[in-house]
Amino acid sequence: MKKDVHMTGKDLMEMVQLRPEDIGEYAIVPGPRERMEAVVKKLENPIKNFSFMEYTMFTGDFQGTKVTTINGGRFSADTGITTEILCNAQAKRMIRVGSCGVLREDIKIGDYVIAENALCGDGVTPYYVDKDFVPEADKTLTSELVEIAKASPMSSVHVGKVWSTDAILRETREHVGKAVDQGAIAVDMVSSTFLTICQLYKIPAAVILAVSDNVETGEMGFMNPDYYMAESAMIGFVFDLIKGAKLR
Repeated sequence: MKKDVHMTGKDLMEMVQLRPEDIGEYAIVPGPRERMEAVVKKLENPIKNFSFMEYTMFTGDFQGTKVTTINGGRFSADTGITTEILCNAQAKRMIRVGSCGVLREDIKIGDYVIAENALCGDGVTPYYVDKDFVPEADKTLTSELVEIAKASPMSSVHVGKVWSTDAILRETREHVGKAVDQGAIAVDMVSSTFLTICQLYKIPAAVILAVSDNVETGEMGFMNPDYYMAESAMIGFVFDLIKGAKLR
């Protein structure tokens, strides 16, 4: 190889012709496109920054604050790509809005999990950090999210460690048990990758997740109205955070 790394995040950023001045003060990073479109609807004068493969980024205004959003990926591999692009474009603050399964019987469909940190079970983070690394969410952003979410009369908020794994069909009793023993209260496929890369670039990041299923009880809530209401409301929480920061 003629280079130390075949391709970098900076290479990707330049490939999609993105510049640091194009990025908002906040980047809201959902997984699927339809959740990203819900964010775009709250922005004034949204401009498409780029559309590349299945990823699309928009930047617009929200009550005087410049905000960027991108469908950041459902899995650790594509999340690694989009997070690298945002970090190399020098995003100031990044908030992941996603979904999760939970690892405690008392947590219900439609509740919220806000990550304090993550347990790496994905295939991306071993290429960035050693096995003892613990991805941490930014304490200030996280506490602001917790305060806003808990103020909602319809929400039940749980704060703790999120286990991220690529192997959704291998969430066996053995693997789940090991994650629970290490303090995990929820499982997704993204948070560890997202938080690890943001932490390495020293960009404050937070994660809020709507509960879609319960791994312990076997309950599936993907068609449950409580889940869809929570999914919509948590986007509102993030915009409340942005609005509150503007007022301070």
